Amino acid sequence: MISTRGRYALRVIIDLAENSDGNYIPMKQVAQRQGVSLKYLERILPLLVKGDLVEGIHGKGGGYRLKCDPRECTVGQVLRLTEDDLAPVACLKAGAEPCENVQQCRTISMWSEFNDLINNYFDNITVYQLMKK
Repeated sequence: MISTRGRYALRVIIDLAENSDGNYIPMKQVAQRQGVSLKYLERILPLLVKGDLVEGIHGKGGGYRLKCDPRECTVGQVLRLTEDDLAPVACLKAGAEPCENVQQCRTISMWSEFNDLINNYFDNITVYQLMKK
């Protein structure tokens, strides 16, 4: 399940893409337009900055702007930054210890296919596509 943090991060990315003309947008404006608390955004934006999708500056005239091209930035990129992993089961999470039951697991192939479907689906939706809806 995608958390509120992931859903709001997508809204922020789309907002920055739609409202930026190359200038930095104050976080307060994004929060108001999206109906998200400023405190909540303060927890989301550092993840997007660290992931190199957004850049920000402090002080007068500061704010945030999209660093990635909306035509190339995918939903999968955003969600992996905010959700850590999109794996449907713990044994498929990145860096997970190998499961001791994998040799006799009758469901691992199903979960692996589902994991691929999830990732492929989100990796093929761009921010630009979402802006057009």
